[in-house]
Amino acid sequence: MSELFTLTATDLAALLCSRVCHDVISPVGAINNGLELLDEGGADEDAMHLIRTSARNASARLQFARIAFGAAGSAGMQIDTGDAESVAQAFLKNEKPELEWTGERALLPKNAVKLILNLLLVANGGIPRGGKITVDLENLQTKPRFTLTAKGPMVRVPAKFLEMHSGRKPEEAIDAHSVQAYYTLLLAREAGMEINIRASAEDIVLTAE
Repeated sequence: MSELFTLTATDLAALLCSRVCHDVISPVGAINNGLELLDEGGADEDAMHLIRTSARNASARLQFARIAFGAAGSAGMQIDTGDAESVAQAFLKNEKPELEWTGERALLPKNAVKLILNLLLVANGGIPRGGKITVDLENLQTKPRFTLTAKGPMVRVPAKFLEMHSGRKPEEAIDAHSVQAYYTLLLAREAGMEINIRASAEDIVLTAE
């Protein structure tokens, strides 16, 4: 996959920023809509419900992005997998799948924890109609292994991730939508882990070890 990683640091930063903005623009826009309703003096209860719900959604997305895409501390810092679970649970409350997270809690190198959360996004993208995602963390004190299983109707590995994982350069330029797949593979390389994919008509299993 070495030939895949050709984005400059500047381009990667810009595309990830665009991705985060795309993720939060919807709930922030909904907050603005709620405030406009209040200004018009109508449906106060509905407006406040919209504002509260959208504010929680925006906060959850930003907290998730802070760990999944952000620096989350100084170079070489470790991150608690319990914190990753917390932001993942909050993030998926606003998505279609339910989440089951199993495994011990431990401090891991930040790129490894970021990899878990980015694999979660890949798994979420694989079941667009909802379903269940299971995250299983094993051997965290010795040789970490992460297994994410996505089950649901119309299950399929996201095409861009599958294309990049194969080692082929994408036919189209990497954009704010596909950069997350690119970043997941980059994280795996930086963490010294290999991602394996097993897909069937019933589920997708993503393993990193």
